[in-house]
Amino acid sequence: MMATDWKDMLGALNLPEGDADEKATVDSRPVNKSVKLFYETKGRGGKPATILAHFSGIDTEELPALASELKRRLGTGGSVRGGEILVQGDRREALRKLLKQDGFNVKG
Repeated sequence: MMATDWKDMLGALNLPEGDADEKATVDSRPVNKSVKLFYETKGRGGKPATILAHFSGIDTEELPALASELKRRLGTGGSVRGGEILVQGDRREALRKLLKQDGFNVKG
């Protein structure tokens, strides 16, 4: 028989408290995500559009997925070009609410 039981050795380990399913993060500081909202009709045949630009805290590779999710939640069309998200219509208030729910600091 072993001199030390495996349960005793496991109990001697100093493991952090928390859920076993949580993944450890390299940097525990919260990411400051921010975005600016613009409203424009110029150059669009008088049709309104809400533009999301000047993103920080999010990679440009993540913009198509974010745009798709926002368009789905709003039930509207739009596109992603040049680091900006264009949402059809004047959706400023709805976008502010949705982006704040997703952790963004919204300006404009």
